[in-house]
Amino acid sequence: MADIKYYDVILKPVITEKSMAGMSEKKYTFLVHTDANKAQIKEAVEKMFEGTKVRKVNTMNCEGKNKRRGTVYGKTAKTKKAIVQLTEDSKDIEIFAGL
Repeated sequence: MADIKYYDVILKPVITEKSMAGMSEKKYTFLVHTDANKAQIKEAVEKMFEGTKVRKVNTMNCEGKNKRRGTVYGKTAKTKKAIVQLTEDSKDIEIFAGL
């Protein structure tokens, strides 16, 4: 397995209605590197966003969808999502502030 640095772990935030509803409970959803584990995700969030303390990390692996163009079959890339729950005394994450 390759050595993954903390700035390579989080790819982008997930902006959906369900993820926005979880923000009231301090739950934030991110797309993460497929080889990252929960400890690496926790470290990346705490280092990238100052003043945050992670309480719990839930991850889910999403398989690629089957796609077809003419007679050629293929699959889209696998993804991994992480739902990060912060502690009560933790600061909010600023990238979600204006949404």
